[in-house]
Amino acid sequence: MLLACGVVSSLLYVVAHEILAAALYDGYSRFDQAISELTSVGAPTRAPLTAVGFVYDVLIVAFGIGVWRTGRGVRPLRIAGVLLVAYGFVGPLWLPFPMTGREDIEAGAAMPLADTMHLVLSAVTVSLWCAMIGFAAAAFGTWFRVYSAVTVATILAFGAWTGRYVPAVAAAEPTPGMGAVERVMFGAFVLWVAVLAVVLLVRRTRPASLRGASGGRRAVAPSGGEPS
Repeated sequence: MLLACGVVSSLLYVVAHEILAAALYDGYSRFDQAISELTSVGAPTRAPLTAVGFVYDVLIVAFGIGVWRTGRGVRPLRIAGVLLVAYGFVGPLWLPFPMTGREDIEAGAAMPLADTMHLVLSAVTVSLWCAMIGFAAAAFGTWFRVYSAVTVATILAFGAWTGRYVPAVAAAEPTPGMGAVERVMFGAFVLWVAVLAVVLLVRRTRPASLRGASGGRRAVAPSGGEPS
């Protein structure tokens, strides 16, 4: 059940931000506007997405615990589980630092503290993503390592691309394509979480080897007990 929370968390994120948001935020452009604008000050989707966000964080923490328990004896996977839990606890920290709504941004004015902290939390979040992906990848074979490397590269490339829009947002200027670019970055991560969850669920029912930090092969018992 804890591992299944990884799949559920990813599905919840997509449904909440793409379906719920479309129904409640008239005029919002997924292609041109930032995801954070859905929870910005005054956004009609702020309250419901804040509530969904808490549920998402709980699911991520539960999944992290599941990864930690499954990785008993495999240190990289245990560390990945701890980082997932840490990521879940970072979630509520966004609440006091919402993005300023575009209609309230004053061109040329200094960036408000909330927006500055929003950028700081973004950097912390991406760092946690890349770290947990790297540690988890070290516990598996070639195909998952390659997939994880591609995911990290996608996150960093599209994250840097998203960052290039920050001056335009601060100046209250149009940001064509920003939403699409940012969604590729977030999409890469939530897909990776779901894939990791499925891989671990399959390996609980059909024992397979995990590669430990030392490079040796370890098998995870179906019951989640100590690796052999």
